[in-house]
Amino acid sequence: MNEIKKARRLIEADPQTETAKILSSLVLALESEEKFNLSGLYKLSFDDFHLAIDVLKEWRLDRYYSGKAKLHDLSVQVASMNA
Repeated sequence: MNEIKKARRLIEADPQTETAKILSSLVLALESEEKFNLSGLYKLSFDDFHLAIDVLKEWRLDRYYSGKAKLHDLSVQVASMNA
Protein backbone atom coordinates (compact mmCIF):
# COMPACT_ATOMS: atom_id res chain seq x y z
CA MET A 1 0.00 0.00 0.00
CA ASN A 2 1.40 3.41 -0.78
CA GLU A 3 2.21 5.76 2.03
CA ILE A 4 -0.16 8.52 0.94
CA LYS A 5 -3.07 6.09 1.30
CA LYS A 6 -1.75 4.97 4.70
CA ALA A 7 -1.61 8.59 5.86
CA ARG A 8 -5.12 9.27 4.57
CA ARG A 9 -6.49 6.23 6.39
CA LEU A 10 -4.71 7.19 9.60
CA ILE A 11 -6.18 10.71 9.46
CA GLU A 12 -9.65 9.42 8.57
CA ALA A 13 -9.61 6.96 11.47
CA ASP A 14 -9.33 9.74 14.06
CA PRO A 15 -8.68 13.26 12.78
CA GLN A 16 -8.44 14.69 16.30
CA THR A 17 -5.24 12.84 17.23
CA GLU A 18 -1.97 14.73 17.41
CA THR A 19 -0.59 12.46 14.69
CA ALA A 20 -3.47 13.27 12.33
CA LYS A 21 -3.03 16.98 12.94
CA ILE A 22 0.71 16.85 12.29
CA LEU A 23 0.35 14.79 9.13
CA SER A 24 -2.45 17.08 7.91
CA SER A 25 -0.26 20.12 8.51
CA LEU A 26 2.56 18.47 6.60
CA VAL A 27 0.28 17.75 3.64
CA LEU A 28 -1.09 21.29 3.62
CA ALA A 29 2.44 22.71 3.67
CA LEU A 30 3.51 20.45 0.82
CA GLU A 31 0.50 21.31 -1.32
CA SER A 32 0.68 25.06 -0.70
CA GLU A 33 4.50 25.15 -0.73
CA GLU A 34 4.40 26.91 2.63
CA LYS A 35 6.68 26.44 5.63
CA PHE A 36 6.24 23.47 7.95
CA ASN A 37 7.57 23.28 11.50
CA LEU A 38 9.77 20.18 11.41
CA SER A 39 9.77 19.90 15.18
CA GLY A 40 6.23 18.53 14.90
CA LEU A 41 7.64 15.40 13.29
CA TYR A 42 9.56 14.64 16.48
CA LYS A 43 6.27 14.38 18.37
CA LEU A 44 5.30 11.40 16.22
CA SER A 45 5.92 7.79 17.17
CA PHE A 46 8.78 6.08 15.39
CA ASP A 47 6.45 4.39 12.88
CA ASP A 48 4.43 7.56 12.24
CA PHE A 49 7.65 9.55 11.80
CA HIS A 50 8.71 7.12 9.09
CA LEU A 51 5.26 7.36 7.54
CA ALA A 52 5.67 11.16 7.34
CA ILE A 53 9.09 10.77 5.73
CA ASP A 54 7.68 8.26 3.25
CA VAL A 55 4.83 10.66 2.42
CA LEU A 56 7.48 13.31 1.67
CA LYS A 57 9.28 10.87 -0.62
CA GLU A 58 6.11 9.93 -2.49
CA TRP A 59 5.04 13.56 -2.75
CA ARG A 60 8.34 14.47 -4.31
CA LEU A 61 8.31 11.54 -6.72
CA ASP A 62 4.76 11.92 -7.91
CA ARG A 63 3.37 15.41 -7.44
CA TYR A 64 0.32 14.66 -9.55
CA TYR A 65 -0.78 11.41 -7.96
CA SER A 66 -4.58 11.31 -7.61
CA GLY A 67 -4.53 10.01 -4.02
CA LYS A 68 -2.71 13.16 -3.01
CA ALA A 69 -5.81 15.22 -3.79
CA LYS A 70 -7.95 13.08 -1.48
CA LEU A 71 -5.41 13.40 1.32
CA HIS A 72 -5.21 17.16 0.79
CA ASP A 73 -9.00 17.55 0.93
CA LEU A 74 -9.12 15.55 4.15
CA SER A 75 -6.30 17.63 5.63
CA VAL A 76 -8.19 20.84 4.82
CA GLN A 77 -11.22 19.42 6.65
CA VAL A 78 -9.09 18.56 9.70
CA ALA A 79 -7.54 22.03 9.71
CA SER A 80 -10.95 23.70 9.57
CA MET A 81 -12.22 21.51 12.44
CA ASN A 82 -9.31 22.68 14.58
CA ALA A 83 -9.59 26.35 13.69
